[in-house]
Amino acid sequence: MKVLVYGGSFDPPHIGHIRSVQVAAAALEPDQILLIPAAEPPHKALSKASPPAAERLAMAELAAGEIPGCQASDVELERSGPSYTSDTLRQLRQRYPAAELIFLMGTDMLLTLEDWHEPETILSLASAAVFARETGREREIEAAAARLRQRYGATVYVLSGEPVRVSSTQVRALLPARRGRELVPESVYGYIIQKRLYGAKPDFDWLREKAYAYLKPGRVPHVQGTEAEARSLAARWGVDVDDAAEAAIVHDITKKCSYDEQLCLCEKYGIIPDACQLASEKLLHSLTGGPFAAERFGIPEHIVQAVRWHTTGRPAMTDLQRIVYLADYIEPNRHGFSGLAELRQAAYEDLDAAMDLALRMSLAEVREKGRQPHEDTVTAQQYYEKRLKERGVPPVAWTPEADQD
Repeated sequence: MKVLVYGGSFDPPHIGHIRSVQVAAAALEPDQILLIPAAEPPHKALSKASPPAAERLAMAELAAGEIPGCQASDVELERSGPSYTSDTLRQLRQRYPAAELIFLMGTDMLLTLEDWHEPETILSLASAAVFARETGREREIEAAAARLRQRYGATVYVLSGEPVRVSSTQVRALLPARRGRELVPESVYGYIIQKRLYGAKPDFDWLREKAYAYLKPGRVPHVQGTEAEARSLAARWGVDVDDAAEAAIVHDITKKCSYDEQLCLCEKYGIIPDACQLASEKLLHSLTGGPFAAERFGIPEHIVQAVRWHTTGRPAMTDLQRIVYLADYIEPNRHGFSGLAELRQAAYEDLDAAMDLALRMSLAEVREKGRQPHEDTVTAQQYYEKRLKERGVPPVAWTPEADQD
């Protein structure tokens, strides 16, 4: 039996790690492969942005799922103190007394192995397999392997294969800029975004793909239009454009859910709808959408709140909340209703005036259908009407009988 052992910080695991294991597995045909995250790497400190060990183990488990016969092990996380390889191999030898343990390492690890803690123990307990991370160092690797064979009687496998030049440091630097998605396994990327590890922000193409999967196909153009409008309004009013885009992409994410599904989500997230909200699936989706998106995509709280208020509005909304509310109302796919042209113009001239107009329009629509408007909408319109009076700004002229857009 052969057990391939691959240790590291896996902070996070990336396609270079996957490629290394795949090359080793093809060459050595192990019966089992272990990815072992280090609790305290003895040769380098973890990044200040590193998540807790349990998170790195979870990512290693996801990465292991990409490789047949591979699993993640917490053997080093269970120990206190530095994660010395010799201690790990002792434990694995007890677990696999008759197996050939093969310790997979990169070029630099092979060249410095004799400076490690108990190198002779490492080489007595396991064979070494080196994957050349850089081309052009074959002679250097072979010389080091020959030295270890001669000095320690070690078994050293030198693996050939095109290396993937990527590092965890590089990945961590790219993630906050919405980049680096292609450098980690898909499952690992989803986990990083869900937990917002390393200050990561989602690649927008990825977020759209995942969010649109929850929508009815006919709603996708509306969400696309809302994102475009939210970006434009955010740029106009000095609001973070990316925040506006994230909120717009997920603002209708639970609208497809049935009434019963909405109630289940409310219970799950500890939401207690009022009587008016219970009477309307449209109002329920604005309650559940933010927490749903936060659970799946790590949407931060200020974006959750922008989703929360995009249907009814409320007094004293933040600029981001107002932008999402208005973008949902005036996005390019909206057409054919009274006051739309005036509202589009106001949205780029005066946010208070635009909110007052949008809320008046919403209240008129609800009342025309014989429904009771939500109190939040009523008080929001009163709030913005008062704001305009205090500023000495006249409201935008509009009546339901105005010309169609």
